[in-house]
Amino acid sequence: MNELIAQSILLLKKLIKNPSFSGEETATAACLIEWFDRYEIPYHRIGNTVYALHSAIDSNKPTLLLNSHHDTVRPNKGYTKDPFDPIIEEGKLYGLGSNDAGGALVSLLATFTHFYVIKDLKYNLIFVASVEEETAGPNSLRGILKQLPPVDLAIVGEPTQMQLAIAEKGLVVLDATISGTSGHAAHPNEDNPIYKVPEIIDWFKNFRFEKTSNQLGPVKMTVTQLQAGSQHNVVPAEVKMVVDVRVNDCYSNQEVYDLLRKNAPCQLQPRSLHLNSSSIPIDHPLVKAGVALGRTTYGSPTLSDMAALTCPSLKLGPGDSTRSHQADEFIYIHEIEEAIPLYINILEQIL
Repeated sequence: MNELIAQSILLLKKLIKNPSFSGEETATAACLIEWFDRYEIPYHRIGNTVYALHSAIDSNKPTLLLNSHHDTVRPNKGYTKDPFDPIIEEGKLYGLGSNDAGGALVSLLATFTHFYVIKDLKYNLIFVASVEEETAGPNSLRGILKQLPPVDLAIVGEPTQMQLAIAEKGLVVLDATISGTSGHAAHPNEDNPIYKVPEIIDWFKNFRFEKTSNQLGPVKMTVTQLQAGSQHNVVPAEVKMVVDVRVNDCYSNQEVYDLLRKNAPCQLQPRSLHLNSSSIPIDHPLVKAGVALGRTTYGSPTLSDMAALTCPSLKLGPGDSTRSHQADEFIYIHEIEEAIPLYINILEQIL
């Protein structure tokens, strides 16, 4: 156990040193392959996704997926430390991707390695280090699922403070168009689309969906972008707006879009409708195993690769979601030291 923990922290440092923006994960894939070679675990590769199967696969058994991602967002301008220098200060390991989701990734990999040589498990185990999670790209977990064995249950590694995220909200991004009449700014114009913006923003701000989820609360809708005009003396013909909708498990994304399209005071076009909410029953043995070890359950407002899965899935990992995408991202060393044995203890109860 001590070796697995120590090697996991070393691997996380290597991952931090190698930039792995979504779609550019070749270097971090090589770091993961080094781990598999070290522990003599056969691996497979789909692009920059690296995965491995348990040593004793039985087609008559269900399959449990352990998944996290090794791509990152780009560092923001607020960094005061080198985002690719994995320094440790006061128990914190700094670096881009340390918290989201490098800590969970290396902890799940260590967990898989622990179970790799154990025979007669109740589940087939598969570990997948996926890519393009941050951008929901074509090579993300959703894009490669058909090339993997069918999955019956999953743990998705994301920073949850090792609490049990038994549900997460879905996402619909809407491109809204507010139409008007273009013209010269010097002439009268009663149909300037920019003047319609405040009332329409208020509509989105005040609209309420009827159904509230016990785990995920209400649907949350937020206007996040506005774009209009090309020069000072021209009234534009339209205003473009982006609306971010976080969908609870009482609605499908299609239902939310249909409801908004019918009622909204502007034109709406969804970018996609496939990132639906996801969950696992609170009485599932995997959840019960975590609760028995003192973990609490909650509904997560943030999206992950859980949205790609149709099987019951649990989001669980070291780190804190509020640190994700922030400047000077970090994870506490003790969070990884605690996560690996906790993952193992939870799985021992169902495997």
